[in-house]
Amino acid sequence: MATLDIPVKAQAVIDNPDLKELRRLTGQMRNARETRYGNLNVTTKVLSRSSQSTYVVTGHSEYHSDQTISLEEGARIARRQEEHLKNRDVIVVDGFIGNDPGFRVRARLIMEKAYANIAAMQHILYYDSGRPHTSAPTVTVIYTPGLDAPGYPDDRIIAVDLENNITRVLNSDYFGESKKGGLRMWNKVVYDRGGLAMHAGCKIIPAKGRNRAGLIVGLSGTGKTTTTFTRQNNSQPVQDDFVALMPGGKVYATEDGCFAKTYGLDPRYEPTIHRAVTSPTAFLENVSQKEVGELDFFDTSYTQNGRAVFPMSSVEGAGNALNMERADFLLILNRNDNIIPAVARLRGAQAAAFFMLGETKGTSAGGAAEAGKFLRIPGTNPFFPQLHSQQGNRFLELLSTYPLEVYLMNTGRVGGDEGQPGSKKVKIPHSSAIVKAIAEETIQWTRDPDFGYEIAAHVPGFPDEDPDLLQPVRLYQAHGRTEEYSAMVQKIRGDRASYLRKWPGLAREIVEALE
Repeated sequence: MATLDIPVKAQAVIDNPDLKELRRLTGQMRNARETRYGNLNVTTKVLSRSSQSTYVVTGHSEYHSDQTISLEEGARIARRQEEHLKNRDVIVVDGFIGNDPGFRVRARLIMEKAYANIAAMQHILYYDSGRPHTSAPTVTVIYTPGLDAPGYPDDRIIAVDLENNITRVLNSDYFGESKKGGLRMWNKVVYDRGGLAMHAGCKIIPAKGRNRAGLIVGLSGTGKTTTTFTRQNNSQPVQDDFVALMPGGKVYATEDGCFAKTYGLDPRYEPTIHRAVTSPTAFLENVSQKEVGELDFFDTSYTQNGRAVFPMSSVEGAGNALNMERADFLLILNRNDNIIPAVARLRGAQAAAFFMLGETKGTSAGGAAEAGKFLRIPGTNPFFPQLHSQQGNRFLELLSTYPLEVYLMNTGRVGGDEGQPGSKKVKIPHSSAIVKAIAEETIQWTRDPDFGYEIAAHVPGFPDEDPDLLQPVRLYQAHGRTEEYSAMVQKIRGDRASYLRKWPGLAREIVEALE
């Protein structure tokens, strides 16, 4: 047995194997199949992140907005997991969250060998992965898909121990619990350093002779990855999923790869992601596959939450956060189907309020409990492990340090769901035109009298036949639904104000911004 210093005793330890070896081990899994592109596609039992099974281990539940378990229960879970691993082989993957020498965090995954695909996918996402740490990691994820947790939802638990910076995952073989396990603990590290971890993509767009850097926050499935990788002016994607925003606008990266949803992936509209997903270096999870090895990104018979991990090196023209001076604008994605415009400009405390609202319609990425339901998740970040009011307050503090532009973007529909006559979809070309115009500062704005934010009177490159996506009241008026529109305005305003008031400690300026 290896002498590697890890907090478990295992039957055997495979210490930081390279990606070639991890691919070989993944290929031995009975639920792994090779695609015609030469990459591996694994079918898992758990199909999404298990939010209902996620608990913070603490002696002070009042310091956390999400569900908690006691220190004693956390210790019991740890002992049970450690006993399980005594008779198992494990893989250890070391790396870093972040690539800035002054900010990166040492991270480690300890994984049951039988689920080597998860270790391979994490190897891709860590920076400088596969090199054993010379000192103790800052954050550790210990992952045992083969061990259940009776008494917890679905006999599964994700126990987040912030005291020791260890997350223990029991009875899930979904890769997202490894990825988010490290990033959730990293959220606290960033907050303690004076910044805010954001569930955000990042891109650089050349405009008017200089580079404009944009952050894109949104729940999984709202179009965050699509918006990040869609090209405007030969833009460069920098990060797919998480960044740290610091005072003065400094942005730090987290991952050297991307964990992308594959449902609806169309090379006509998302060529960059399609090429990366179908490259031999990608690892796939739950993507529909025919016997000949062909992938079907539109088949949802098993799940709509098919995923792929690929390295940023396989993304043509990818940028580096080390080369960014600061973030210039922030897009808050909201996939909805009512009266939210395709884009709105937000100011000051109003921006912090909408950031805190984190509105969207849930997708399969958050599990069956969230799919199709209207959600409010502060900061669109379900991985912030402390009091959610701290997110809103810190965001408002950061806005006071420099002039970050903030926009609300609807990536869903206006006028109702697909079955509603006259409703319209906000399509990828619509959103792309908006992002380009934001970067170039060419949108003509007008004040919305109902919500107080600014909506677009004109967006260059936006299809002329769809102006009601920019001003939803026009769609409702055109279809004789004015009373319905007015009723929704009153309900939404009231619901938003009530929601903001429910968070103890949220700055009064934010609470009153939408009243």
